[in-house]
Amino acid sequence: MSALEAAGFYTAINLIILMVLALQVSLQRREAKVSLGDGGDEPLRRRIRVHANAAEWMPGALVGLVILALLDAPTLLIHGLGATLVVGRGLHAYGLGGSSESSFGRFTGTVLTMLVYLGLALALFWEAIS
Repeated sequence: MSALEAAGFYTAINLIILMVLALQVSLQRREAKVSLGDGGDEPLRRRIRVHANAAEWMPGALVGLVILALLDAPTLLIHGLGATLVVGRGLHAYGLGGSSESSFGRFTGTVLTMLVYLGLALALFWEAIS
């Protein structure tokens, strides 16, 4: 698997995660009979935030993965960052989806996502100047 294929692989996984989160919002909207906003429904509000948080954080990381691959970064680096992103976003969605309070999943998912962003920034900088 090439670096670009690996980036495509992790992009696909994250897009599936994002679609599942969007589906959870839609299903809760139907159950709560709310078409716009959260209508004061706490489970809907939480699902909206879980989806929105993923939509806020996934794109930057995925763009970074693709640019790294295009700059001929090692495939193993793409796999490491991509897999960490998937685990981090999955933990965050699970942790935030279950409770609005701090949780292991939410905290660990946030830390892993931030580490991916840091790793991407450093690797992109290195690839750009070397």
